[in-house]
Amino acid sequence: MATVNLIEYEDASPEVRAIFDDIRAVRKTDFINNFWKALANHPTSLKRVWNDIKEVFAPGELDPLVKELIYIAVSVANNCDYCIHSHTANAVAKGMTAGQYEELMALIGMAHQTNGMATGMKVPVDPEYLK
Repeated sequence: MATVNLIEYEDASPEVRAIFDDIRAVRKTDFINNFWKALANHPTSLKRVWNDIKEVFAPGELDPLVKELIYIAVSVANNCDYCIHSHTANAVAKGMTAGQYEELMALIGMAHQTNGMATGMKVPVDPEYLK
């Protein structure tokens, strides 16, 4: 259950509607997901987060699918159920295969395991890695 009301387009302020319209235009869809509807309770945050998302997902050195895979990995590490589902759907839409997803999950699991071991043993960082 959400801890805030989800603001639907028809109930939104003109400022929120403008941001929702931009989300629809940029994503080429009529769908506004619940994350944005929740953020709409605080239009300043909605605008800031949407602008930041547009910036980090803009064309750049990383392929759009790679960006989604990284977002999934961070979402798993942070235990964000919503983001795991949202960005997995985005990755599938960008061409992620079942095999890629399985490999990604294996990689995330291995990183989680070895990160925990290295952290628990307080392994000093090799000087070669600090150059």
